[in-house]
Amino acid sequence: MDFTALLITGKLALAVTPLLLALCMPLAYWLAMSRAPGKRFVEAACNLPMVLPPTVLGFGLLMVMSPASPFGAAWEALFGSPLPFSFSGLVLGSLAYSLPFGVLPMRAAFEKIDPGIVEAARCSGMTHVQAFRHVILPNAMGGVTASAALIFAHTVGEFGVALMLGGSIPGRTKVASIAIFEHTESLEYGQAGMLSLALLVVSYATLLFIGRHGLAGRPAPARTPADVRSRRRAFQDTQRGFHADHIHAVR
Repeated sequence: MDFTALLITGKLALAVTPLLLALCMPLAYWLAMSRAPGKRFVEAACNLPMVLPPTVLGFGLLMVMSPASPFGAAWEALFGSPLPFSFSGLVLGSLAYSLPFGVLPMRAAFEKIDPGIVEAARCSGMTHVQAFRHVILPNAMGGVTASAALIFAHTVGEFGVALMLGGSIPGRTKVASIAIFEHTESLEYGQAGMLSLALLVVSYATLLFIGRHGLAGRPAPARTPADVRSRRRAFQDTQRGFHADHIHAVR
């Protein structure tokens, strides 16, 4: 088995997952909460990698990263090496390729949060950052977990973008999916089968993880009239307590 290709694949997925989570979280929150008129254009741009052929996306990214482009030239001047056919270029391409899988689950989780608990947190004196950290994020953790798992699995299985941006340089950019393709071309079906089985296990384990810890298969709890009345009373009590504390502080 080509363990080097598996190690590069794992290294790529571990590099992309936290970076893309950090990029997607504020974007997903904005898409869930904003009513800006241009929101649909941003949403369409985020979902574009899901419908574009990977080779088309890879070619576009290759042109952007080329040393002849302003971005590629600036990168080479700053870091001393070109982006195409490098591990760094592979990471940047994977960030773009897996963007929808980071945004969509978190956005769905943010949209499910009851606005009442956020308003109660704000009325209790929390800042926007504190409310996000202590109220919104814990309630959306299922979506964050699902996003992380999907980003990891999608990066592990990418082929077209990886081939366009990284080529097939052994020990540097040759990931498992490219190794499977090359083994199949060389009629080395045993090697291709073992690598395919390894990726199958990773993909299946990811789906099990999402089902256990993420959003998949977990219906939203039913809200009865008693639940609504209870939430309303809690919110009103919080408001009264906040106003009383404010009056006491003024005195």
